[in-house]
Amino acid sequence: MLTVQDLHQYYGGSHTLRGTTLDASDGSCTALMGRNGVGKTTLLKAVMGLLPVRSGSVRFGERELVGADPTDRARVGIGYVPQGREIFPDLTVEENLRVGTLALTARGHKREIPELVFRLFPVLESMLRRRGGNLSGGQQQQLAIARALTLEPRCILLDEPTEGIQPNIVHELGEVIRRLYAEENISVLLVEQKLPFARRVASRFFLMERGSVVASGAMDALSDDLVRKHLAV
Repeated sequence: MLTVQDLHQYYGGSHTLRGTTLDASDGSCTALMGRNGVGKTTLLKAVMGLLPVRSGSVRFGERELVGADPTDRARVGIGYVPQGREIFPDLTVEENLRVGTLALTARGHKREIPELVFRLFPVLESMLRRRGGNLSGGQQQQLAIARALTLEPRCILLDEPTEGIQPNIVHELGEVIRRLYAEENISVLLVEQKLPFARRVASRFFLMERGSVVASGAMDALSDDLVRKHLAV
């Protein structure tokens, strides 16, 4: 289980995470939601060690991760798919996937791409020689998730995976996410703006406001009042 406790983070003099506390249980999908600018992406980056924190705890199982670098966090089993995908456009699909294996690869040892990647995203197997920049937006998002899965994570952080994606691929991504936690026992922490998508794939929710978690619970407890108060624009 991933557990974040009383996390504080600053950008210069701006207090961006204010005692943020949440958890992502094993074998479940947890949706992290809130309006733009409330700290959702900052929280994911802090969990991955891409941003320093002032105080608080990030634990994965029994291991404290505050102070560990991003590669160490990947090695203990946390995968990360950033907003905007950030694949390497000039590398082929296969090269993108092999970059993802490097964190678990000893020097000079070639590690195979896990079979799970092509089981979840069969289209990528037919595109191994195609450059990442020549893929559609939906295919790039599939590649970004697949690259994170080459680490064989036990937890994966997804930052707005449906952003700018065509509806048929959004549906496929929802099915992939459900398979990740229901069949592969990979916990998912999902940042998502599309409420219907979050309701469909997640079992739990946390709502953020100004850097703090202000409400949480089972997804069926996300009431219209909470939506109006914390999500409506």
